[in-house]
Amino acid sequence: MNARGSRLILVRHGETEGESSIRYHGRTDVALSEFGRAQMRRAGRAIETHRRANNFARVFSSPLVRASEGARIVAGDSAQLVTIDEFVEVHFGLFEGLTADEIRERYPDEFARWNADRLAPSFTYPGGESRAAFTDRVERGLERMLALWAPRSSAGDDDALLVAHRGVIRAIVRKLAREDPVVELGSIHILRFDGDWHVEMLDQIAHLGND
Repeated sequence: MNARGSRLILVRHGETEGESSIRYHGRTDVALSEFGRAQMRRAGRAIETHRRANNFARVFSSPLVRASEGARIVAGDSAQLVTIDEFVEVHFGLFEGLTADEIRERYPDEFARWNADRLAPSFTYPGGESRAAFTDRVERGLERMLALWAPRSSAGDDDALLVAHRGVIRAIVRKLAREDPVVELGSIHILRFDGDWHVEMLDQIAHLGND
């Protein structure tokens, strides 16, 4: 195996009891469903094929239960988990817990503005958080996570795992590697540090089709 620096392995939590595949759960603290737990087990097995070491140097997650439980499934019950409060998903405000169809039906004007401006930094979810504030928050959490972990550019087995949410993972990958992943439920993303950050893998979901 070629020498390499530290790697940050990011995993989006699995499906939840609140149907996170179709509902906008941001701050809402919903648990993983049994299907979501199976997705996390599959992610854990897939990650093992990309690593030499049995344990992670650090294991991080959002404080929300769908992410923290997912991290324990992927890393093992014995892993010491560090939760980063800034990695809570964006606050969707009035849209919390709703599907896109429900948002369009209940809040048509807000829905139209959302579809026109949802990625603009100035966009604010009605009754919730702005994109700019969310990005700033996640980047503060990223600085704290990197300080706790201290990734190295030299070869070693000091990879870190982060299990978090779509918006959080996208913000981190954009900040470190200037890429814009899709981030499906249960997906795996790997960034490598060699003095700068590079993409080793984005949006890996092949493992989710395996029994």
